[in-house]
Amino acid sequence: MEKLDILSMLPAELEYIIEEIGQPKFRAKQLWGWLHQQRVQEFSDMANIPKAMRDALDARFFLAKAQEKRKQISKDGTVKFLFAMVDGALIESVLMDYNHGASVCISTQVGCRMGCVFCASAEGGLVRNLTAGEMCAQVYSIAKESEKRIGNIVLMGCGEPLDNLGETLKFLQLITHPDGMNIGARHITVSTCGLVPEILALAGEKLQITLAISLHAPTDDVRQQLMPIAKRYTIAETISACKEYVNITNRRITFEYALAHGINDSPAQAKQLATLLRGINCHVNLIPVNKARGQTHGSGKNAAKVFTQVLQDNRVQTTLRRSLGTDIDGACGQLRANSTGI
Repeated sequence: MEKLDILSMLPAELEYIIEEIGQPKFRAKQLWGWLHQQRVQEFSDMANIPKAMRDALDARFFLAKAQEKRKQISKDGTVKFLFAMVDGALIESVLMDYNHGASVCISTQVGCRMGCVFCASAEGGLVRNLTAGEMCAQVYSIAKESEKRIGNIVLMGCGEPLDNLGETLKFLQLITHPDGMNIGARHITVSTCGLVPEILALAGEKLQITLAISLHAPTDDVRQQLMPIAKRYTIAETISACKEYVNITNRRITFEYALAHGINDSPAQAKQLATLLRGINCHVNLIPVNKARGQTHGSGKNAAKVFTQVLQDNRVQTTLRRSLGTDIDGACGQLRANSTGI
């Protein structure tokens, strides 16, 4: 029998498990505490739980772990972790220290099948989905290693969160639980390359998270050069889903736009983007492409500033962000790819 990840279990599921193995109900609360408050790595560390119960749990479940295999520290303070899961699968997570607090960027899949040209995550394709517990394990490991209070979480590492929607939603329940890490939903950002049905499904959950859409172009022809998903869903379909999301959740949406030199960074394209987003409660994050395997190059400072100014002149809330981790394997999936020879 294949073991299940107990770190992914919600409180009601733990109560069912405890009842099934013949233990009193209060043991479920103890078990939750060890998993999501003490964040132990082994069943044997659960000191106030009887050995017979620990053995029964160990026989049926495993504890998701994110074991550090490699770490890179940038001169700007960004820390990139290469983590190994229990089965040896490698994923990445990032710690970013801002003035307003520490943010963690985590992975939701081992690899990715979306194939965006500026992202190294898809090199080698999708290996498997991560469990909700494996997502939690990344946050817990970074919090322990850094000794920092994690204030914000971004699901923007390896993988497409909405391609693993069930486990992503479960992770959000676990990480926001008041008896766990208790991260406020408004401090969590979920990124997607634009899976239209899943955007609408997420809207139906009416969560207070921030949804970030990787747009990267104002027209279908340019977007299709950068993102294969654009061949499945047009920009019109994607924008329609985004409008529906805003209407249902009453949450401002974020559009991520990676500026690639000579591809999507002209003033005319900035004007097209402003027209496309008119009337949507949104914010645009602009960032020069973080070079991955030489496929694309980021825009120069002047082009980025002009693009930003055009959007702002057209009343689109816009931030030109600095590119973090440029002196290390900063692009999504790059550290994993370089470590596995993908």
